[in-house]
Amino acid sequence: MLRPSSLRRIGEHDPERAARAGAQAILLGVVVAAPIAVIGLTLAPQLLALLGASPDVRRTGAGFTRVLLGGNAAVLLLFLINAVFRGAGDAAIAMRSLWLASAANMILGPLFIFGVGPFPRLGVTGAAVGTTIGRSLGVLYQLTQLRRRDGRLVIRRAHLVPDPREMWRVLRLSAAGVFQVLIGSASWIALIRVLAVFGSTVLAGYTIAIRVIIFALLPSWGLSNAAATMVGQNLGAKQPERAERAVWLAAFYNMWVLGAVGLAFMVLAGPIIRIFTVDAAIVPWAVSCLRIVSAGFVFFGTGMVVSNSFNGAGDTWTPTWLNLVCFWLWEVPLAGALARVPAFGPRGVFVAITIAFATMAVASALIFRRGRWKSRTV
Repeated sequence: MLRPSSLRRIGEHDPERAARAGAQAILLGVVVAAPIAVIGLTLAPQLLALLGASPDVRRTGAGFTRVLLGGNAAVLLLFLINAVFRGAGDAAIAMRSLWLASAANMILGPLFIFGVGPFPRLGVTGAAVGTTIGRSLGVLYQLTQLRRRDGRLVIRRAHLVPDPREMWRVLRLSAAGVFQVLIGSASWIALIRVLAVFGSTVLAGYTIAIRVIIFALLPSWGLSNAAATMVGQNLGAKQPERAERAVWLAAFYNMWVLGAVGLAFMVLAGPIIRIFTVDAAIVPWAVSCLRIVSAGFVFFGTGMVVSNSFNGAGDTWTPTWLNLVCFWLWEVPLAGALARVPAFGPRGVFVAITIAFATMAVASALIFRRGRWKSRTV
């Protein structure tokens, strides 16, 4: 979320100031995570009730919510420190930390859910435990890299002394970025509420498919973040045209790579899903979700790069509004409407996701071509 500031400082050859901004952002992350953890640990059932959960869901989901919100510092720091690395031009480290966290999550989740070997059987709560441990491992890896003396960005103990002025500056720049993440994350929760009326098997299929999809999207997120890095650094170096070329090139590569992955998922959806479950009631919904959403990968690849490039330019409000309109004012109502059409049912939600991907890609590209982001200052 501090990316615009640190990117410009790197582009302006000011790594010391970039390190200080990164350190203050990490401190802010810890401060923000603390009250969220307290609320999650103490009020998990009440939060689920606010989301409309039934008593049964509240009983089974309270542990999951407590662990996930109680350990929210892990996910917050994972993405925040990755922004530090990308701001320093170390996108490879950011990608490795995400791969480590995701791989650990995929391995540990089933072990804790089903109680394999020495692992306790925790049911739904086990999914949150595996996720939190995986993210924490990713953060530990990041912290070791930040202490390397040969790194592009080295955070020393002196940088961690609270600096109210720098904290406020980072908070001001990151406010829209935080809102962006909340909008995107909350829209997935809203889709779960739409699907909940169709029963647990549909929800289980959706959850499995989305986990596969998110894991497959990680490299493309890395490419989109690399494009944002290039935008920030080139604007800092007074090279806006080079920044624009970098974005279109990254969007082109991302579109083709994700398009190929999407095609593979559409063809091999059945065998892929059966790696995770062979439940005859769940598999058809998971396969359907994977196939339909994967059809929109080619759009998602383009929209992901172009919308993220605004962040690199310091224009965090444009992608915020894009997320709000495309996901909340378009995707969620469309999902609800299509789900009520008998010919679609739950598949209407999957179709709405694909349509939202396409809308995001077109809207982002049109706004990006106007070029106002080139004159942004940080």
